[in-house]
Amino acid sequence: MEATSYPKEKIRVLLLEGIHDEAVKAFEAAGYVQVERLSKALSEEELIEKIKDVHMIGVRSKSHITQKVLDAADKLLAVGCFCIGTNQVDLKAAAAKGVAVFNAPYSNTRSVAELVLALSILLIRKIPDKNRAAHDGYWQKASQGSHELRGKTLGIVGYGNIGSQVSVLAEGLGLKVIYYDVVSKLPLGNAVQKDTIDELMAESDIITLHVPASDSTKNMITADILSKVKEGAVFINYARGNVVDLEALRDVIEAGQVSGAAIDVYPEEPKKKGDKFESPMQGLPNVILTPHIGGSTEEAQFNIGQDVSAKLIKYLETGSSYGSHSVPDQNIPKQEHSHRILHIHENTPGVLTAINTALSSEHINIFGQYLKTNMEIGYVVLDVNQEVSAQAFKILSEIPHTIKTRLLFD
Repeated sequence: MEATSYPKEKIRVLLLEGIHDEAVKAFEAAGYVQVERLSKALSEEELIEKIKDVHMIGVRSKSHITQKVLDAADKLLAVGCFCIGTNQVDLKAAAAKGVAVFNAPYSNTRSVAELVLALSILLIRKIPDKNRAAHDGYWQKASQGSHELRGKTLGIVGYGNIGSQVSVLAEGLGLKVIYYDVVSKLPLGNAVQKDTIDELMAESDIITLHVPASDSTKNMITADILSKVKEGAVFINYARGNVVDLEALRDVIEAGQVSGAAIDVYPEEPKKKGDKFESPMQGLPNVILTPHIGGSTEEAQFNIGQDVSAKLIKYLETGSSYGSHSVPDQNIPKQEHSHRILHIHENTPGVLTAINTALSSEHINIFGQYLKTNMEIGYVVLDVNQEVSAQAFKILSEIPHTIKTRLLFD
């Protein structure tokens, strides 16, 4: 077998939480034979033990890559979050360790968008109550309180990847779309941006949330904001569990101000399938509760498996960090007839100068050089002559403030 800088038979890949078969196939097709897949999440203690010799790990939402886990991961190069978020990873700690973190921010947008519109129809027609009555043997045939979507106003809080796709699909159903976002966003179709969230609440017949989890969105939907909701509106949260005060939402539903709701995400969620679930939203009329399945379709999981595994493989084999949330992202072109050195370092003034000075003093020519930094670290990629790459690698490994250095060739 031809020598490579990253012998694929020695690279260990660990995939948790039933990540789609497509990810396994992608790694195996690329020549990686040590791919272990588990159907469950692992606790911090289990991860600390399991991750010691792992080079790449894939998780979904339940396995948390903490500082302690990263401290135990001596060989870890990258983390793949096979979902749209990265909340389960300590990104600051990952950056300090030079570990790249990738996710799939676009792969399940269609799944969520379609379900939000389906829920809008179910809630505005009061289908949950009629369904429950039919199961209980009661024929609740009535048009009172049931409405068409056409001509109603859909208010979208968060006009990002999912929110904007909901917007486009909603207009096709005859809805008027308004949206609120903390930054100015170019509308798609005929959507109109509102200056305040209070305006959106007061004008919307259907309110749907599509915001990320952050300090600014935590508990953003308070009792005060809910008091501004248009009477009879329905409320949908398929975004993040800590965005809405569920006790306050329960109050406005019981008071009749909000006529129904659909909730998929919660401040506290069971750790695994079959665990007991409790929520203030249970037992309310015209309320749909789902177990965090907004993006859980076979198509979405297939796409996520493809997307994240491709990013992990490309990072390992070429150094391309495009889409990373910890290592500065660079989409680096392939350089022929050279070896590539990846140098991750603390973002301290003078490191690049030290690299160039050390290499030039040994008369090592650089064919290509790419640098990008964030607040914590810098990532420089250098293509050098094959004959001197080992020497260059040793020099770069000894540069002050170095976090991690890799040599790539095949």
